Amino acid sequence: MHILISFIIRKVPRKYLQRISQSGMKILAMALSGKGVNCPVCEKSFRKFVSYGRFPVRKNALCPNCLALERHRIIWLYLKNKTNFFTDELKVLHVAPEHCFIERFERLPNIDYITADMESPLAKVHMDVHNIPFEDGTFDVVFCNHVLEHVEDDVKVLKEFYRVLKKDGWAILISPINKNLESTYEDPTISDPKEREKAFGQSDHVRMYGRDYKHRLELSGFEVIQDNYVEELGQEKIKQYALTKEDIYYCVKGKFSLTGTEKKAELN
Repeated sequence: MHILISFIIRKVPRKYLQRISQSGMKILAMALSGKGVNCPVCEKSFRKFVSYGRFPVRKNALCPNCLALERHRIIWLYLKNKTNFFTDELKVLHVAPEHCFIERFERLPNIDYITADMESPLAKVHMDVHNIPFEDGTFDVVFCNHVLEHVEDDVKVLKEFYRVLKKDGWAILISPINKNLESTYEDPTISDPKEREKAFGQSDHVRMYGRDYKHRLELSGFEVIQDNYVEELGQEKIKQYALTKEDIYYCVKGKFSLTGTEKKAELN
């Protein structure tokens, strides 16, 4: 089963994977009914979550009801407990929207919610994040998770996120990080999918972020809080929600001080 899950995730494009998985998961949700774990996003309980991921496949990872993964569950808890997301009137841009969030965010009466992606059928707006088709200072909040490792120029994309945020607006920008790397590894000459998978972990990744990820976010002008929020919850809730130790990067629009050339020079 683990081999099959890994194969499907590697071979089926994400834009189809989210749609295909919905029907099959309903059957699994019934089979896994129980009280071992709880998903805070959909508030359903199961004996365990579904295994998910490439090699190594992560056990107890995917909620079979709403398709929330570990990072989605911690984001939901963070939004609920440490932000104004569920209380204030906010205009929100959600890039590469996750299935588990879309309908729930759309139902919030305080949110003006716009989803965007290059090709996802789940998104309302189809756009290239290198050139976001919205005016300066349009949004109060930007979400973009597990996307920056795919884009050609992450510095330009981050600058675009900064641009479309209002003064004091905030973003949650999470990417996979290899904490064994001091600095982010990228090599634009690697274009073969198999070589990219060897170098960056996936065939559609163009970089592998290291411990300098927070600094790279800051180079676009953001004031960044690297919040190890999962540790605040304690072991009981970590087990209850089946969470992993993935930091939240909460980015606030601060004073922009570096030009594009200066940012590129510092990154290099």
